[in-house]
Amino acid sequence: MADGVDPRRHDAALGLPTRLTPAESFRFWRRVGLLLLAVLTHVPMHYLWRLLRLPSPWPRWFLGRAGRIAGARVEVIGTPLRRDVFYVSNHLSWIDILASGGASGTAFVAKAEIGASPVVGWLAGLNRTVYVKRENRMGVAEQINALRDALTENWAITVFPEGTTTDGKSLLPFKTPMLRVLEPPPPGVMVQPVLLDYGAVGEEIGWVGEEGGVNNARRVLSRKGSFPLRIHYLDPFDPHDFPGRKAIAAESRRRIEDALVAALGGPLRPFAWTVAPVNYNGPGESGG
Repeated sequence: MADGVDPRRHDAALGLPTRLTPAESFRFWRRVGLLLLAVLTHVPMHYLWRLLRLPSPWPRWFLGRAGRIAGARVEVIGTPLRRDVFYVSNHLSWIDILASGGASGTAFVAKAEIGASPVVGWLAGLNRTVYVKRENRMGVAEQINALRDALTENWAITVFPEGTTTDGKSLLPFKTPMLRVLEPPPPGVMVQPVLLDYGAVGEEIGWVGEEGGVNNARRVLSRKGSFPLRIHYLDPFDPHDFPGRKAIAAESRRRIEDALVAALGGPLRPFAWTVAPVNYNGPGESGG
């Protein structure tokens, strides 16, 4: 177990359910209520804007509000490009989507399982999420076409090329299939690396190991107080200068790693947990 990590977070990463205290249960249900209120106030307004054929800011506003309800206090560092941009980001939590979407209005590339979720999938669809099936090797071309269509419509798209969530002190190899949309790059599209930095609380927020999504949400939403999240929008680059998805992934990862090392004030550490779907093997026993 990493130094300073809450033993309950460690147990959660082993797949053990987290038992909440009465105070934690109260905070959890209070935040769930506030999230439901945000849905009830923002989603109808989004449909009204759509009915009037107006560009709708409501999905972005909802994501930002939901991130704040969950406890994130977002600080944007750097300038996010608004259109014709392919964001490449590290990934720690479902909070990433709320905070990043609220900060920049980006759409996301997400696993197809999210789209099948009754409520979360519906909300993600409102934000123009592009769904992919990681195990569907035969459908990669179709998924790439969906991404290319999204970029053609001048969306900002975010991908998390690690393929999983980590702990804020590690950075996994970047997977490149979804970067095929940049072979060749669509005209005018830039790549902007993004660092999500939760600071010390990343250890607690990170969704790692065998923990289920429901348990992670219960832990995060039951926390006392708020937590900082610094979103570093690093200098964008022209993907034409780094031909091929592997070169684009390598340059994005290099910039994110440099920024993360600077934020941590020291070197990265190996990620302790094996992640079979992305063919990553942890360096030791679970818990590290």
